[in-house]
Amino acid sequence: MWKWEAEGNAKAVIIMIHGAMEHHGRYKWLSQMWRSAGYHVIMGDLPGQGMTTRAFRGHIESFDDYLHEVRRWIDEAYHLSLPVFLFGHSMGGLIAIRLLQEEDLDIAGVILSSPCLGLVTQPSKLLNALSHGFNIAFPKFKIDAGLIPEIATRNLDVREEDLNDSLYVTKVSVRWYRELVHAMKQAFEDIPQFQDVPLLVMQGGDDRIVSKKPVREWFNYNLCSEKQYKEWPHLYHEIFNEPERDDVFQYALGFVENRLKALGYII
Repeated sequence: MWKWEAEGNAKAVIIMIHGAMEHHGRYKWLSQMWRSAGYHVIMGDLPGQGMTTRAFRGHIESFDDYLHEVRRWIDEAYHLSLPVFLFGHSMGGLIAIRLLQEEDLDIAGVILSSPCLGLVTQPSKLLNALSHGFNIAFPKFKIDAGLIPEIATRNLDVREEDLNDSLYVTKVSVRWYRELVHAMKQAFEDIPQFQDVPLLVMQGGDDRIVSKKPVREWFNYNLCSEKQYKEWPHLYHEIFNEPERDDVFQYALGFVENRLKALGYII
């Protein structure tokens, strides 16, 4: 877990949850933007990813492994005695959803960036069928994740960095895949259990990894009393890495600061 302090007086804490295959180091620009705007940032590498050594790389025993880890970050944020916001990208967004369906958290709002609620490219029917048996007999059996930088962002600089990133996970276990599928299913089944917190869902209009249709469906069925959906035309999956990322950040910042004003904080 890493903690970065705000520049000047802190207004709140942003807990950032990264997506599948990646790690906290890919969020340097975004964390600096939050800090420059007056926010503490807390983030870590999820089990089996980045610099963590607690699990086989690209593997988890249960999706709950992620929930337990992020809950630890949230508990750390509470010590700062400031409003807390959750930010989750892709699988990180799915983790945030499952947390808010499982627990009642003291948070001021949640931002979901292209949340992983459905995949654009599905494994073949044969591979999907075989994965059920392998999940029991050979849960750590690795398969190619099929994610390449070209389909994640139009930002050429980020693509180049990703190609030379030794921490980027390229293969995942069968257990990891089955747990992801189950978590996406639960995210829809447990919509009524989602905590009533201010919600912002931001989605790339030309996402080539996460299918935007189930994201819209989940948002529409969500029962939060205060919720916003923003789709960014032409942007790929990693909306906070796209050439338009300054505009994307300002939109997210506006959501957070409007929430703080509503809570009676002076911005």
